[in-house]
Amino acid sequence: MEEQALVIALIGVLGIGAQWVAWRTGWPAIVLMMAAGFLAGPILGIIDPHHAFGELLEPAIAIGVALILFEGGLSLNFRELKQTGGAVWRLVVFGVPIAWFAGSLACYYIAGLVWPVSILFAGILVVTGPTVVLPLLRQSSIAARPAAILKWEAIVNDPFGAMCAVIAYEYFRASANGAGLLDVVPSLVFAAIAAAVLGYAAAWVIAWSFPRGLVPEYLKAPVLLVFVVALFVGSNLIQQETGLLAVTIMGIALANMRVDSLRDIHPFKQNVAVIMVSGIFVLLSASLDIETLKLLEWQFILFLLAILFVVRPVTVLLSLAFSPVPWNERIFLSWIAPRGIVAVAISGLFALRLSDLGYADGSILISLSFAVVVATIVAHGFTVGIVAKWLGVTGSATPGLLLVGATPWAITLAKELADLKVAVMLADTSWWRLSRARQQGLATYHGEILAESTEHSLDLSQFAVMVAATENEAYNALVCNEFAPGIGRDAVYQLGEAGNPDDPRALPASIRGRSLFASGVDMDEIYRRQQQGWEFRKTRLSEQFGFEEAQAALPDEADFLLLVRKNGSIRFFTHASRPTPAAGDTVVSYSPAEDPVTDKVQARKEKRAKASAKAEASAELKPG
Repeated sequence: MEEQALVIALIGVLGIGAQWVAWRTGWPAIVLMMAAGFLAGPILGIIDPHHAFGELLEPAIAIGVALILFEGGLSLNFRELKQTGGAVWRLVVFGVPIAWFAGSLACYYIAGLVWPVSILFAGILVVTGPTVVLPLLRQSSIAARPAAILKWEAIVNDPFGAMCAVIAYEYFRASANGAGLLDVVPSLVFAAIAAAVLGYAAAWVIAWSFPRGLVPEYLKAPVLLVFVVALFVGSNLIQQETGLLAVTIMGIALANMRVDSLRDIHPFKQNVAVIMVSGIFVLLSASLDIETLKLLEWQFILFLLAILFVVRPVTVLLSLAFSPVPWNERIFLSWIAPRGIVAVAISGLFALRLSDLGYADGSILISLSFAVVVATIVAHGFTVGIVAKWLGVTGSATPGLLLVGATPWAITLAKELADLKVAVMLADTSWWRLSRARQQGLATYHGEILAESTEHSLDLSQFAVMVAATENEAYNALVCNEFAPGIGRDAVYQLGEAGNPDDPRALPASIRGRSLFASGVDMDEIYRRQQQGWEFRKTRLSEQFGFEEAQAALPDEADFLLLVRKNGSIRFFTHASRPTPAAGDTVVSYSPAEDPVTDKVQARKEKRAKASAKAEASAELKPG
């Protein structure tokens, strides 16, 4: 018991620790998680998952994969398909058979596997796991269409890869008893249809019961998780490996049924998915056997190269032939196809079954699948940004700012930031208020930012910072509270300061955004300053002219608002924290308007003072 608890704690520390290091360094999180597990497992021998968990290891990993696929399905909305140019259904309908056929040839002629093992393993390799693709997209700046195609393909193809492996295995098992392909396929197709119906039925039950108050709010997330696990296990009882299809269908169906309660559950399910991904990758890499890895021979290296440079490009280019997807995006999609947890988990399952059928090559599947996973993750994880930039399919290079409320002050701020090459967008429900922003060439969004349709018409992932600057403080707080889970609690801001907790009319800090300006000024004060002619000033810092000098050059009543770092990131000065400016950063302040008369007098005084100091210095240098 103590050993298992220690292993669980170590897996959590290594997995989440790797995610944190990836966030700080920008390295692919999957690579770091696999490295941590491999180091703790086969290298140092600290973790032995098979010894610690025994027969529970496989079902635990399987349920974790099911939860990950369900969470991924919840992110798929059919409206996204409009911008993919039909690429998703092409990669499913045409891509899966092409990849299966080409992969079988590579397994047989290059890796040297026997035909049954080659066909089964190639079926597994048609997947591009969401456990890998989604973190890559989260860490990389990819244009909307190729990102949507990769996300949909990764989630939808995962259960199809499992079904391909099941069809191959059931055929070879049945052929040993004299049965043919027609004896196997109809029953499997029926099982897949039954699993899909069960998945949709489960989604309908959730969508029907949650809005009617049949499940209390505090039980909605647990009930949803129990439904997913029960559906996965129940579907697998009908036919092995159809559970993945059932939970994927359930997730996609729920995502398109507009269940309001799921918006509140979203942070919880996302946290569960992150924990599952971290734990499963550490577990799988820690369970590797070095002796088994030594079985890999030189031809397997050629096989990996064929998977990377032949099978995937052929699959994508043939599937997307004559499609409206541009050539640069087709080439990008041809390169990005990392495999993940599902490939390894299914390979481990069928390796044992193939060995029982008498196929000796079955034992090599675990090592070979891990080799494919490691090769694709390393190759694609470290090059996704470089290739995207080279092919011109990158999204916004710098983190953007979303300004809610087209007030005169917000429009002026947006113009100042646009001059600093910061991606900024103004959102407002009034077309008239946005007209001034459009006249100045600023990006605008006309609509209610809190509406559900906004998620489909506006790509919110491009914004790393949000400022709510409408005249209504309560509405600003509502906007900040709504977007805080996605953007980050420390990256949503509004004017004004949190009120006294003892005042029943005051808005508590827990539901507000961070207060702009160190002085915490509100909208009334902003209007007063605008009438007095206050203006924004930009100051670029250097080694010779630092923050203290910039502060001394401004009037005493001036307020620092934000700084733009050299990499384009934005940090605001608030009543609770102040970023540390450095040379190369640009500081934006809000200051009283300059007085031409006073400034000229001050300039003459400074000039006379400098001349006097220079004269005194020259006099001291003359010989007595």
